[in-house]
Amino acid sequence: MTQTEISQSRTPKEIVEELDKYIIGQNAAKRAVAIALRNRWRRQSVKTDIRDEIMPNNIIMIGPTGVGKTEIARRLAKLAGAPFVKVEATKFTEVGYVGRDVESIVRDLAEAAVNMVRAEKSAEVQIQAKNAAINRVLDALIPPLKRGPSFDTASDEDIEMNSKTRDKFREMILDGALNERQIEIDITVDPSSSLHVLGPMGMDEMTSNIQEMLGSMMPKKSKTRKVTVAEALVLCEKEESEKLIDMDKVTREAIRRAENTGIVFIDEIDKVASRSGDGHGPSVSREGVQRDLLPIVEGSAVNTKHGVVKTDHVLFIASGAFHVSKPSDLIPELQGRFPIRVELQSLTEEDFINILTVPQNALIKQYKALLETENIVLEFDPSAIKEIAATAARVNDDVANIGARRLHTILTTLLDEIMFDATAATMSHQTITIDDSYVKDKLSQIAGNTDVSKYIL
Repeated sequence: MTQTEISQSRTPKEIVEELDKYIIGQNAAKRAVAIALRNRWRRQSVKTDIRDEIMPNNIIMIGPTGVGKTEIARRLAKLAGAPFVKVEATKFTEVGYVGRDVESIVRDLAEAAVNMVRAEKSAEVQIQAKNAAINRVLDALIPPLKRGPSFDTASDEDIEMNSKTRDKFREMILDGALNERQIEIDITVDPSSSLHVLGPMGMDEMTSNIQEMLGSMMPKKSKTRKVTVAEALVLCEKEESEKLIDMDKVTREAIRRAENTGIVFIDEIDKVASRSGDGHGPSVSREGVQRDLLPIVEGSAVNTKHGVVKTDHVLFIASGAFHVSKPSDLIPELQGRFPIRVELQSLTEEDFINILTVPQNALIKQYKALLETENIVLEFDPSAIKEIAATAARVNDDVANIGARRLHTILTTLLDEIMFDATAATMSHQTITIDDSYVKDKLSQIAGNTDVSKYIL
């Protein structure tokens, strides 16, 4: 069983527990995505022909910005080891207009899958590729002596001496003693990098595909470059790794993963919903985008440069704040393709306290780690954390509710002076404790003035 299969075989409870490490609250959304992920493993474990008939239950998440919608989808994909693509619905236009077409979603998913599988295969052949790279660098430093086909070009003693010298240099390469030494080495040049195809505006994807196709038809050339041993090892290892990887197998596996485990997150779906009662103007274009999305979400075959990808079993997660429109404003056919609806709650002061302290990537932990690099210990008193959370909740209520993103702005403003002066010699090896009086001193005037808060916090 591969690591991806192990990840996807987690129970819903285990999935929620993993999501809890990074996302505070939103239990309904976590349960919905956990069940959806487990159902993928269940479908692939079904032995009968009905397996192909079991469609994924696509999810639409409804809630204000900054409450964790995107983070839930991103963490779910990482947890599952699945190809993941995040797109914004507003970037797409109806067929016939300038802009991205919806099929580019599937092409991006296929590309993400190929990159994922290629990275896994590269890791598998890393030791072989590294050894081959060392041999190439060694050949450039100390060329091996060999016997000729018809007469000796070197004596046995010379060959033995050459072999000992090469062994000594190999050890020096491994120890990094020769990292800064300059050598000349032959590197294969990708022909497509020197090609520049000009195409119509808004057709960047098509021109890049043409450029890649023309490049693959041209013979590859090698170019001699003068680089350090350290740079040569990196370049050669990458080249040797590509030689060892069977790209046909990579592509087949990538398409299989994209089709069976791919996750597409469509953000701002509410922005393409037609407002109730509208029947003209921009609403018509928005409805056109929805109708173009429909066959992709329903299940269709899309041509990509890696092959045909079927979207029947791709999991689609859509999200939107739905402040102006509502889910029922989406066209009925598209609504039907997102049967699971979960509402995410606005974050409270208590949630902000947990967000600052509990997750593995909590903001306070991030700032502590950053200042540790300057030999500064940063401590936050519980009263300071409570004051920061209260300020975030208050500004969200008074100005605009941007959820947990408000904490980023507040902490940046709060620690501005410390982060600027951290490189000073007088700051090194100090312990700085942030308490509630420090927070009030730095933020009270800004947070208390609504007009100022709009621009600063």
